[in-house]
Amino acid sequence: QVQLVESGGGLVQSGGSLRLSCAASGFTFSRSAMSWYRQAPGKERYLIATIDSAGVRTSYADSVKGRFTISRDNAKNTVYLQMNSLKPEDTAVYYCYSISPGYWGKGTLVTVAS
Repeated sequence: QVQLVESGGGLVQSGGSLRLSCAASGFTFSRSAMSWYRQAPGKERYLIATIDSAGVRTSYADSVKGRFTISRDNAKNTVYLQMNSLKPEDTAVYYCYSISPGYWGKGTLVTVAS
């Protein structure tokens, strides 16, 4: 079955960096665009980054543009989110999403301390 397993979350100081990973299985990863979403406490989940199936085109929410980078390794069936210059407002659960098929991972918590 389809599985998306996020890892790499944790506690980091403001200004620090983290790299999230999402390992995919159960579908043809190289054919699916992939996205990262996040959901802060008490707020709705929203899209922060997307990468096409080939890893050529990316897009970002304004709130993370210039600080976060989405990438993928189709040989490893893994998508990444490099997060730099982290701020306390980046604290959230981060979710991986495969656009085709439409599946979610269970999320990984990122906490940025001020």
